[in-house]
Amino acid sequence: MAASQTQRPRTMAANTATWRDVTAAAVVLVGGPEDYLGSRAMDRIRGQVREAAPDVEVSRLNAAIYTPGALEMNVSPSLFGEQKLIEAEGLEAMNDAFLVDALKYLERPEPDAVLVLRHGGGVRGKKLLDAVKAGGWPVVDCQPLKKDADKVAFVASEFKAAARRINPDAVQALVNAVGAHLAELAAACSQLIADATTAVDVEMVDRYYGGRVEATGFKVADAAMAGNAPLALSTLRHALATGADPVPIVAALASKLRGLAKVAGAQGSSSQIAKQLGMQPWLVEQAQRDVRRWTPEGLVRSIQVTAEADAQVKGLSRDPVYAVEHAVTVIATSVRRS
Repeated sequence: MAASQTQRPRTMAANTATWRDVTAAAVVLVGGPEDYLGSRAMDRIRGQVREAAPDVEVSRLNAAIYTPGALEMNVSPSLFGEQKLIEAEGLEAMNDAFLVDALKYLERPEPDAVLVLRHGGGVRGKKLLDAVKAGGWPVVDCQPLKKDADKVAFVASEFKAAARRINPDAVQALVNAVGAHLAELAAACSQLIADATTAVDVEMVDRYYGGRVEATGFKVADAAMAGNAPLALSTLRHALATGADPVPIVAALASKLRGLAKVAGAQGSSSQIAKQLGMQPWLVEQAQRDVRRWTPEGLVRSIQVTAEADAQVKGLSRDPVYAVEHAVTVIATSVRRS
């Protein structure tokens, strides 16, 4: 991908985009606490870069445990001149070394590299976020879909993008059935789009999701985070056997762990922390209860294995099922026993 394709003219206003239409650029900021939309935005950018440069070299950085100089090393031109894609996650917990290196990099981005910055919300690293926006690079804001109307619009857009039809009452029925978590709602849309031969109606939604206890990604994550490995693995296997996609399951694990990591180092009341981190107060309170059962080492180990599983289920492994099972096992066995 040439520089003209990745580097946008610098202006004094951010080049705002949605997760559905963001275009790869030399620097892209994917911000906001909704992990699923953030993952979709990053998937879209990754797909664009790979389409333009099939031999692209993909690197991933964790801004919370970043080592000085790692960004420069990953973006440096290689001997064979491959396109570089660097995905930096965890910016909401970035260390000072990452902040310094990233600010320096923004002054002169590499022409044959795409740097995607994932910030989950909060005030940490505001100087870097402001610099990205001031530079005119694409900025995607991934906020939770809290209202039913937003979830209805999401479902309608999923079917429209797939050139498939769903009746309006079926859209509402689907939101009512599996709309608590966006990743689950998206997985349900994908399943119906794949299976339906005609327009999806209420009867089909009810047949798939009505009155049935769902083995969902978040139930897998809840069991793993509780340290119940047998339940987490059996729920996972049932979910996969009934057609669940490994990607949203890993997203659910990542979401739970990210919430713990955010809250672990925060101080103040639950409402103060919620405002600071851009989280719901009840989620903060839940994370505060859960984090007491974790050691810092166990949490870091679980985050690392989940990041590895995320890469593997998105194409870096021939056995994504094993990758998810391994992550669930590590997480469940990392919980400190009371």
